[in-house]
Amino acid sequence: MSIYTQISSNNRKTWLLMSLFFVVIVVLAWFLSEYFQSPQILYFAVGFSLLMNVFSYWYSDKVVLALSHAKPIDFKDKPELYRLVENLCITAGLPMPKIYIINDKSPNAFATGRNKEHAAIAVTSGLLEILDRSELEGVIAHELSHIGNKDILISTIVAVLVGFIVILSDWTWRLSFWGSKRDDRENGQLNALFMFIGLILVLLSPLFAILIQLAISRKREFLADSTGALLTRYPEGLACALEKIADFPIGLKAANNSTAHLFIANPFKADTKNAKQISWLAKLFMTHPPIEERIKILREMSV
Repeated sequence: MSIYTQISSNNRKTWLLMSLFFVVIVVLAWFLSEYFQSPQILYFAVGFSLLMNVFSYWYSDKVVLALSHAKPIDFKDKPELYRLVENLCITAGLPMPKIYIINDKSPNAFATGRNKEHAAIAVTSGLLEILDRSELEGVIAHELSHIGNKDILISTIVAVLVGFIVILSDWTWRLSFWGSKRDDRENGQLNALFMFIGLILVLLSPLFAILIQLAISRKREFLADSTGALLTRYPEGLACALEKIADFPIGLKAANNSTAHLFIANPFKADTKNAKQISWLAKLFMTHPPIEERIKILREMSV
């Protein structure tokens, strides 16, 4: 598979998975509207999910940067880093993003922002200490690829949809105890069936939504690795950077479950380096693909 075929395949799979999100929301909302014979519930659910996406579009970057304790810098603070980002932006045809530093020894980085004109890249102080220039270029190119590929917007929308599905499934379960308003509401068997369906939706929908979120995150990491390597024309730089990041023994203090998928590597330092030792079930719940697998693909690009 060529690099361009891989990029195209990852994009198709991402949009397919996002479509499944909306299907889950519509199914949950339809069940509630049918159970209570109120189509307004369906309209509200779809409208509210769209409204939450609009809100997250405008404010997600500020929330993520605040949660990560990232501090803005300019040219005089880190001139070498600033020039490196600026040069890669010129090569990629992207506007210069804002640059942030996270004061933490654990090497990591992430990109955020609603679009390429309003984007930011955050790197840890530990990343700047352990990487040489070519490795740092690989990491920055990876993060710029996330911006250019609109991954941040997709990740934000997905996170909002996951939260909404959890809330909607909880409503489904609670409201099912209030009883149906259907014409045949006296039919105990029918109400029992609807309660059973509601229970299945409550139990499976949040899990299904989270699995879709993680799958999208992993696909976007492969895509950013590939496009970042194309940008620097030196895949080995990013491969070596990922090795150093994976080998660092301490996790990122500011990381949390809501932002972990944004970083270039798992900030909790879970053992995700050796792909052969990870079961297929464990992979389903990983925010990032195994680093060994990512490094292998990058080094195959160098051949």
